[in-house]
Amino acid sequence: VVAALRAYFQLDVSLAALYAEWTAVDRGAGGEGCGRLARVAACLPGVRILRQEPAECLFSFICSSNNNIPRITLILANIRAAYGTELLALPRKNNDGTKAPPLVLHSFPTLEALHGASEDDLRALGLGYRAKFVVNTCTQLRAAGGYAHLLALRAVDDPTKVQEALTLFPGVGRKVADCVALFSLDQTDAIPVDTHVHQIAVRDYDRSLADDTVKSLTPAIYRRVGDVFRSRFPRYAGWAHSLLFVAELPSFRGVLPHDILEEMDQWKKLEKEKKKQAKKQPSPPKKKQPSPPPKK
Repeated sequence: VVAALRAYFQLDVSLAALYAEWTAVDRGAGGEGCGRLARVAACLPGVRILRQEPAECLFSFICSSNNNIPRITLILANIRAAYGTELLALPRKNNDGTKAPPLVLHSFPTLEALHGASEDDLRALGLGYRAKFVVNTCTQLRAAGGYAHLLALRAVDDPTKVQEALTLFPGVGRKVADCVALFSLDQTDAIPVDTHVHQIAVRDYDRSLADDTVKSLTPAIYRRVGDVFRSRFPRYAGWAHSLLFVAELPSFRGVLPHDILEEMDQWKKLEKEKKKQAKKQPSPPKKKQPSPPPKK
């Protein structure tokens, strides 16, 4: 049990040594660097990446697409209760001291158990359009070799190749693939990029990424944002990126220095104003399509 917990929390990786290394490279040899990570690290000393079971991680992130945390939590709890194995029942009491129904915990279902679920079954659990992706990914993963197929990706020393392998599954885009790679497949340099991570990269490291002509995270922009973190933090870039991402979450505002909070808020205000001004700009006139030649 101890060995399993150490592996799950990756306790053989010295977080203190990584924090010190990231702090040094972020400040720069002559102190010319951004230095934000150094200050964030002092306030958030224990941000560690878990080594999750790959299949559970894959299906969980498929369910997270265009979703919020409370709803994701509910969906995954429903999947466990419907197709997983009961692990234990924790006794509970109501606020008035009376006995309440126990809290029953279930394991995540095996591939075989999940394979027995239809799209309609999963829709009834709240998955919506994601139900189709879960069903099809389960079928495809079983055909590819099941758990062994995913575990083999841990030995691939290239996060881009792992991303490409994962995006072959239905419902898995670049970001979901990089999340699975980082949190379960030992790809410590995988950088899951969304609009928030893009803004961190622009604000703190590379203003040239703020291209107003780009309206979405194209593959090229996605790669550039990831490379910003990989070039800045040569070892465990995905872990460093996660530390900076966590610092942006509202639940951690209470532990950050006031000036960093002010800078974050000012940046958000400027970005909001920029988007507002962009909406006021008149759209370029549409080109008229040439009329078809008259029929003879």
